[in-house]
Amino acid sequence: MSPAADPARVLAQANGLGPIGRTLEEAGIADGALAASAASVLRFAVAVVAIWFVGRTVVLPLIRRALDRRGLDEHAKNPLLMLSRFGVLFFGIAVAFGFAGFGNFLVSMAGIAAAGALAIGLAMQNVISNFVAGVFIYTDKPFRIGDWIEWDNGDYAGVVEDISLRVTRVRTFDNELLTVPNSALTDEVLKNPVDADKLRLKFVFGIGYDDDIERATEIIVDEAERHPDIMDDPAPSVRLTELGDSDVGLQSRFWIANPSRADFVRTRGEYVTAVKRRFDEEGIDIPYPVRTLEGEFQLEEGRHIGQPAE
Repeated sequence: MSPAADPARVLAQANGLGPIGRTLEEAGIADGALAASAASVLRFAVAVVAIWFVGRTVVLPLIRRALDRRGLDEHAKNPLLMLSRFGVLFFGIAVAFGFAGFGNFLVSMAGIAAAGALAIGLAMQNVISNFVAGVFIYTDKPFRIGDWIEWDNGDYAGVVEDISLRVTRVRTFDNELLTVPNSALTDEVLKNPVDADKLRLKFVFGIGYDDDIERATEIIVDEAERHPDIMDDPAPSVRLTELGDSDVGLQSRFWIANPSRADFVRTRGEYVTAVKRRFDEEGIDIPYPVRTLEGEFQLEEGRHIGQPAE
């Protein structure tokens, strides 16, 4: 390059054009100011592409392997991976702003973003609450897809079909689909009867006051031991729990393995039917409530019992 160009190069360096800006200016593609802007845009694009490439090839696979190690289902991993992609993109844009020399612009954008986030947060409190609750469901794992759960004091129950970051979909036993906000499942007591490998069931058999309690207890335990789906260990047991108006309540307690709602209903129904059949064979009564009404009535003179009122 001629010596006459040296002052221009020194000026370009003084203006902070950098190698890209100097190349554009020397090629005659742009003057000093335009060359500086073009150089910043190119640096911004290169930084975004570079960080996005590293994120796609290194960071996201690491996050996927971490989620796989936690045993999350595919439906649970997809939203988390999407959030991770947004995080990588946001990080790349933030770094690219600084690398391109857009510091002041970045500060302005950060202020605008903070104000926008505050406004959106106030307007979307319930959505954010459900989102945070969904994150807790993924991490704490109070239930999984296919589990039978109950909540709201037992008013709602069903089998979990889908879990997302905002709502959980539950199929009731009447085949109704409930879309439940995640916060409703984390803010109150949630029952998961099938979380363990066995479930204890209870049923109260009412017998007459004149019936043999010991014989009725033997029948209840014997039928539990006969049923193939009732566990021998822990062993079934019977307790006298109540003295009703017309019966004596014997509570049977027994366990089933690998419980599900279908097994629970079927096993209990078969067991109660078998005990009722044995009670009938042994002459043990299952009484129904009897009410005795006492009092007196009077008839008007000249009116018969069968005569309708006027």
